Amino acid sequence: MSSGYQIYNQYDTYYLTFTIVDWVDLFTRKSYRDIFIDSLNYCITHKGLVVFAYVVMSNHVHLIIKATGNIPLSDIIRDCKKYTANKFLECIHNEPESRREWLLHRFRYNASLHRRNSQFQIWTHENHAVVINSQSFFEQKQHYIHQNPVRAGYVAFPEDYVYSSAYELAGRGAKVKIELWR
Repeated sequence: MSSGYQIYNQYDTYYLTFTIVDWVDLFTRKSYRDIFIDSLNYCITHKGLVVFAYVVMSNHVHLIIKATGNIPLSDIIRDCKKYTANKFLECIHNEPESRREWLLHRFRYNASLHRRNSQFQIWTHENHAVVINSQSFFEQKQHYIHQNPVRAGYVAFPEDYVYSSAYELAGRGAKVKIELWR
């Protein structure tokens, strides 16, 4: 049964949520956040991805994005998730990680629940894709994205959270090149 949260038009703007399985707090480590950011930047430079808003939280990422080149959005998302999952696993195996065995157990267990996975599953399959079809809806979702770190108690103000487009919009630097919507 379909959830209804699908990407129907590959070139529309979408609000998406990428979630780590079992809500595992993978992004508490800078190295994993940076892998995701590097992948986003690669997709911007080489695959025609446009990012309008984003935030990397401890166990999920919210994005407002669109594809503008020859590569459909679903393919960009698939490639980004596959690449980052492989890099996360490489990092878990090769860098100091006190949660190594627990993380691998969670990711191995989740892979066993789905036929389309091989050994490990890091990302959930669902992206909760919702098309952005108006300025007011864009602003609502952008506000929600930027308030995530405030609601989580990470920062007092959205523009203080480095792994968010709010940081760039405040003129404090950029981890990801974001574009203004419309």
